[in-house]
Amino acid sequence: MATVNHKTLAADILEGVGGEENIASATHCATRLRLKLRDDAKADTAAVEKLPGVITVMKAGGQYQVVIGNDVPRVFAELGKISGIGAESSKQEEAPAKGNLLNRFIEMVSAIFLPIMWPLAGAGLFKAFLVLAGNLSWIAEDADTYVILSAAADALFYFLPLFLAVTAARRFKANEFTAMAIAGALVYPSIVAMGTAGEPVDFAGIPVPVMSYVSSVIPIIVAVFLLGYLERFLLRVLPATIRNFTTPLLSMAIMVPLTLMTVGPATIFLAEGISNGINAIFGFAPWLAGALLGGFWQVFVLFGLHWGLVPVIINELGTEGSSVLMGPLVPAVLAQSGAMLAVAIRSRSAKRREVAAPAAFSGFLAGITEPGIYGVNLPLKKPFYFGIVGGAVGGAIAAIGGSAATSFVFPSVLALPAFGSVGSFATLLLGTAVAVAIAFLLTFFFGPRETPDTEPAVEAAVPAQETATPTPAATPAATPGTKVLAPVAGTAVALADIPDKVFASGAMGAGLGIIPEEDTVHSPVSGTVQAAMKTGHAYGIKTDDGIEVLVHIGIDTVQMKGEGFTPAVVRGQRVEAGDLLATIDRAKIKEAGFSDITIMVVTNTKNLTAVVPVAHGHLDRGVPALDIEL
Repeated sequence: MATVNHKTLAADILEGVGGEENIASATHCATRLRLKLRDDAKADTAAVEKLPGVITVMKAGGQYQVVIGNDVPRVFAELGKISGIGAESSKQEEAPAKGNLLNRFIEMVSAIFLPIMWPLAGAGLFKAFLVLAGNLSWIAEDADTYVILSAAADALFYFLPLFLAVTAARRFKANEFTAMAIAGALVYPSIVAMGTAGEPVDFAGIPVPVMSYVSSVIPIIVAVFLLGYLERFLLRVLPATIRNFTTPLLSMAIMVPLTLMTVGPATIFLAEGISNGINAIFGFAPWLAGALLGGFWQVFVLFGLHWGLVPVIINELGTEGSSVLMGPLVPAVLAQSGAMLAVAIRSRSAKRREVAAPAAFSGFLAGITEPGIYGVNLPLKKPFYFGIVGGAVGGAIAAIGGSAATSFVFPSVLALPAFGSVGSFATLLLGTAVAVAIAFLLTFFFGPRETPDTEPAVEAAVPAQETATPTPAATPAATPGTKVLAPVAGTAVALADIPDKVFASGAMGAGLGIIPEEDTVHSPVSGTVQAAMKTGHAYGIKTDDGIEVLVHIGIDTVQMKGEGFTPAVVRGQRVEAGDLLATIDRAKIKEAGFSDITIMVVTNTKNLTAVVPVAHGHLDRGVPALDIEL
């Protein structure tokens, strides 16, 4: 494949399948372009098969599969450069989040925040330094310099819905600029003023309960999710002559009022219920109210429900001179910051540490937790849960002491003086310390350590894509000589007997199949993982001697989209022979109607003197399966 021009090949394939307009979607697995064509009759299969670099063409599972081999990611990337498919379409190959609705929701929010994580972390750190400078009187808070710097530090948080509109639109396949227009309406000055004026608002005579959408998260995500469906409907039913401008016109005209009349009222209703409930609990069991508020404050922030509590807090400050509702918020915020700090120290991922460290700093110093919540704690789940536990315990202690704030501040270390004159300040400090300690220690000892990464840390906000480009090994290690070991225990099957014509033909290289008898698949060689499919069904490993081994679990199991597969390695990771590659659920594979046969081939067989299968019948995992002569 070294002599193949990938750009030319991508263009030729595009032409051979009937052009971009004939491709409904495009993805790739370890060896194949997987295209869904609108009309198979428009594809010239014979011509595509003759292209230099194409091994063969298959039609299976409703897909038009162009088998290329190890260089498929490069061809796929070139396809994205010359058409509207490719990079964006590849997202369809990613496995959906597993588990319950909460896990899927967390995965979705984390993915939407991922592209803006570095700017968010930088803005949080910027704000922390600015607050510190103001508190130390280095810059007067009423000075023009402070105002200008505050605008720079706060803009990303203030206009957060605009940024999330772009990333959500990419996720939900909606028009990015229409989504931004809807988000812009939510933070439009007149709309913001309606939320603070306290006057009744209506739309065409229909009452509209207003709220502040500044810095909000969930409303715009819900709005863009619905926008995607609305746009696809309009594009389908509107006449072509007016479709281009009428679709965004109707989308904005429908979605802005709809969002204000549905998301706003729902959020306000929930927030008011929570606020009234917590206030009632404070009357007879302050510790319980403090535990609930301290534990769930960051959850309220996540859903935008905290805006329903803010007016209550401000009203308390105006009428009582202090607010007991704010006492538990300090442990709540700093507990999440403590979990971030533990991740910054404990994680093996340099990428994660570079987000977690400044996020913890801005959380402790200025109470800005968004970068750490969305970039660290929430994606890893356990640190977020541990932060909730710490916040609940610390919030209960703070509430027992009657801690209250005398001014509206962001809960943080620098804001502690606002809590010094009402209630027991010592109890607040104790509750905060306990909250931080619980979150930190639980995360440090029981949180995920993650897998070391080898890519430059500056790319932390970019999801790794499968690639066949060699990655240098982190440390040298001996390969198992010229032996390739069995990755799984089972019954050996000759390559020619495998029910897949590409592998059976030997086009992908010499090797064998194994009908597995266990649910773990291990590395057959020592080397560097060159490819690790996100669906968990295929892994490419290159040894220090240049042997390239592909372990492919099952036939057409890419269509399971990760269900039944739990990857244990990532691309670029160094593995030794016998290290775990993946855990599989053989029963689930069979229930889905696929074969679980594990195929192992040496993809650069043509560059070697000989590749000879030496395993027959039943074999144990780790015994020699292929004999390589370099």
